Amino acid sequence: MKNLHDLLRLYAVTDRSWISRIPAGHHSLEQQVEEAILGGATIIQLREKELDDSAFTELATRIAGVTRRYGVPLIINDNLAVALACGADGLHIGQHDGNPRRIRSQLPAGMILGISAGTAEEARVARDAGADYIGAGAVFPTGSKDDATHIGLEGLREVCEAVELPVVAIGGITRDNAGQLAETGIAGIAVISAIFSDPEHTREAANGMREAADAVCVMPIAELEGAE
Repeated sequence: MKNLHDLLRLYAVTDRSWISRIPAGHHSLEQQVEEAILGGATIIQLREKELDDSAFTELATRIAGVTRRYGVPLIINDNLAVALACGADGLHIGQHDGNPRRIRSQLPAGMILGISAGTAEEARVARDAGADYIGAGAVFPTGSKDDATHIGLEGLREVCEAVELPVVAIGGITRDNAGQLAETGIAGIAVISAIFSDPEHTREAANGMREAADAVCVMPIAELEGAE
């Protein structure tokens, strides 16, 4: 598996609500995830807030079959039990999703832990708790999360400067505004609707977002050192 910095470049977060608008049988979530990967997504987060653990685990196991086929990591959002049960590559938690130190201690060695942060201080606390990467946002206004706090570009820069960990920008990012993220110090871009809002064109959308991410994300440290 590549280093984590590389894997975070285009971070696709799933949303089944978009798929529900298409006639049954035409676009399963597995198909959508595969299309996103073929379009350039480097990591997948399975985000399911309405399923019970049994249904979530069943879905996650199916999605894991897709991501493993392509060597792309699968991150589970805010459900440690499901992440462990399906053999996911990592877990992502928010600021109010439990004690991060305790959660870190329950993860197997090598399992990725991502933590959301909206401020430099939250990022430092997440780092000290054992986070492997930070999800910073919401950078722009977003309709995917009603209670998201808008941190803006300056807030994003502050998070990137506060920690040595790779930082993924999230929140309202599209191909049109992604260029504004240049020189903020991010390792990756996380998107939901920018990839999954049109199930008929997921691969094309992912390809466009991958181009945008490659244009604004910083190179890995090893790559930077090799260029000197």
